Amino acid sequence: MMNVDLPSPRLRFAPSPTGVLHIGGARTALYNWLLARGSGGTFVLRIEDTDRERSTPENVEQILDALRWLELDWDEGPYSQWERRDRHGEVVERLVDGGHAYEDEGAVRLRVPDAGETVIHDAIRGDIAFPHSAIKDFVIRRSDGSPLYNLAVAVDDLDMGITHVVRGDDHISNTPRQVMILRALSEEPPAYAHLPLLHGPDGKKLSKRHGAASVQDLREAGYLPEAVRNYIALLGWGYDESTTFFTTEELIERFDLSRVSKNPAVFDEQKLRWMNGRYLRELDPDDLRRRLEELTGREVPPEAVAITQEKMQTLTDFWPLAGFLVQRGPFDDRAWARVMRDSGPERLRAARDALEHAGEPFDVERVEAALRGVVERLGVKPKDVFQPVRVAITGTTVSPGIFESVAALGREETLARIDEALRRASGTGH
Repeated sequence: MMNVDLPSPRLRFAPSPTGVLHIGGARTALYNWLLARGSGGTFVLRIEDTDRERSTPENVEQILDALRWLELDWDEGPYSQWERRDRHGEVVERLVDGGHAYEDEGAVRLRVPDAGETVIHDAIRGDIAFPHSAIKDFVIRRSDGSPLYNLAVAVDDLDMGITHVVRGDDHISNTPRQVMILRALSEEPPAYAHLPLLHGPDGKKLSKRHGAASVQDLREAGYLPEAVRNYIALLGWGYDESTTFFTTEELIERFDLSRVSKNPAVFDEQKLRWMNGRYLRELDPDDLRRRLEELTGREVPPEAVAITQEKMQTLTDFWPLAGFLVQRGPFDDRAWARVMRDSGPERLRAARDALEHAGEPFDVERVEAALRGVVERLGVKPKDVFQPVRVAITGTTVSPGIFESVAALGREETLARIDEALRRASGTGH
């Protein structure tokens, strides 16, 4: 287990701003944040922006935006690796002066011992040995004077006092080189832990074909940040065999690296949808309404929240379910043809009359009594009455509960929509 019980552990998240923040990067950020918060340590944000062509201000802002949405606040930074290039150059000269590095066709290489090995103790994988015979003298500064990644990372971790490096296992091959640089400077490297990669349900490396690939994708798809934090925390980690739902406070208290698996973790968006639905149902209706308005940029009627909260799995499920309350949506002609078969117009007219004469208040209980009375009087199945009403008022066969939907729409608008649907039925010869 990685010991973070130091007086002041310092962890960092160091993304390259070459695009959006992907889900794997978000998990790395979360794990570092949880370890820092759980130990009373410091969470440092460093932008590794030495790739000047791809490291745009827009990409940096996308990363910061994603972290803010996930509510992963940082204590220091964001530091720019590019802005520290003079310091990196100083360290290269020091390594050359000390005989640990040498010039080669304008570039500078670090000397790798011919014999022996560099052993890394990984908190997740145990000891990993890297024979020096398999590592050539490697470039730490290009001929144009710019530092290479491993040099910059090692120096930045040193200068920023990073005590623990927790990152994806695609960085394992970089670790011995960074350790060699630090030891050449007579410095002790931080503790390391390399997280398993994320795969899709098909066992292949996670990519866009598996659904949402970035934090922004998740936000636009209507997921809640607290549900995303809970779900991605479980990608490779578990507290016990049965607990699935954790508040963020519980994650801070319980998370450690001793329970992180070495094996690739599977990101399954269907499981995230299920978890998100649970979080949505537990939200205060006013809070849910606020989040819906933030996502859609439109005013959301309170009654629309009330009838959809139990059915939604993501915020984007809302408008397909409740949009009919705000405006008449597109009409599903195939569904309409199905519900109008076998005396459909007769059943719909009977439902209309019952709703017109239902007493006040025009609430869920009175609507249910009126429609169930039609079912009983006509001697048909409930769906034979409910579905024609549903399609008439929503345009589709999918909606919140029919009684709740009619009550929320109101008597006047419900009758107007049924009348329009009956005219449609008459016009198509049913």
